[in-house]
Amino acid sequence: MTNSQTDNAPTPADGSNVLSVDAMGGDKGPATVVAGLSKFLGKASGARAILHGPVDQLKPLLEKYNISDRVTIHDASEVVKMTDKPSHVLRHGKNTSMWSAIEAVRSGEAAVCISCGNTGGLMAMSMLRLRKAEGVNRPAIACLWPSRNPSGFNVMLDAGADIRADQDDLLTYALMGASYARNGLGIDRPRVGLLNVGTEEHKGRAELKVAHELIAKAAEKGEFTYIGFIEGGDLPSDKVDVIVTDGFTGNVALKTGEGTASLISELLRAAFMKSPLSMFAALVARGSLRRLSKRIDPRRVNGGVFLGLNQTVIKSHGSADATGVAAALHLAYKLAQSGFSDKLAARVASAASLAQDAIQEGATEKTRTNTGK
Repeated sequence: MTNSQTDNAPTPADGSNVLSVDAMGGDKGPATVVAGLSKFLGKASGARAILHGPVDQLKPLLEKYNISDRVTIHDASEVVKMTDKPSHVLRHGKNTSMWSAIEAVRSGEAAVCISCGNTGGLMAMSMLRLRKAEGVNRPAIACLWPSRNPSGFNVMLDAGADIRADQDDLLTYALMGASYARNGLGIDRPRVGLLNVGTEEHKGRAELKVAHELIAKAAEKGEFTYIGFIEGGDLPSDKVDVIVTDGFTGNVALKTGEGTASLISELLRAAFMKSPLSMFAALVARGSLRRLSKRIDPRRVNGGVFLGLNQTVIKSHGSADATGVAAALHLAYKLAQSGFSDKLAARVASAASLAQDAIQEGATEKTRTNTGK
């Protein structure tokens, strides 16, 4: 693999303002990724980017949008396909744009990697090259969920990195989610809830009940407030900031929410186009409808953050348009500016000790109960 810089493009000595972007992973091709990058750079004056993919395809696109002076191209001839299995990506992915994008973060050239590509391949490659943070068994994908909170969003994890999660994983997710809410949404003491089929303590699987106790015991040291079990209807509520669940449940919830938002938009559009009177009503309510559309637009919250790695990786939707790509880049830049990777690493490093402390405390209490002391 060779590196090629566009004319007059900067060679970043400090990667804190630089984003590493996989140009080739999206369903809509590099033109959409570069269009989104142009949108982002237009609003982030201090940002720079490294774009990964075939230089002969990318250079004309950068010139088209007149952003060559702020973007460096790293030439990568191959692409990770959406159909590629993670094992295949690990064996044959060294010349791909995705591998190159991750390497730029690993080397310190950039602060965050962003890709619209194969989720499984991106996670496997990120774990191989960036490694899991100390104390993390299973990394998680955190997504932003539209809510009634002042920030407009709640954090939910895991959104699909791993369908499994035992009680220790769920405790780690709570700590990582709280750190993300603190740094990404500016919430000093996030409220954490554990997703269950009911709020009663006797409900749920065995690992959820144990996780319920562990998270509660770790809340003070973890600097968050644990509100206990929550239900699916609480996902968009203002009673919680961080929603903790396993990857299977989280991914189903995420896809259901996105599909419902798209359905509502389509039904509203069809209803207002049904008759001349309804079209007039739509014209009168145009401002309110625009605000509603913006509020439920899945593109605004595009970008799942891989938590539990030594550096930050963001997965954009494969079908994202330029607006969606720009949203993922804005999120990445905000995290980069906050020094999120270092803060999360420090927080997660304490996860194992917090878990052990909570487990030990629970075992001690159980012994005292059994012995009558």
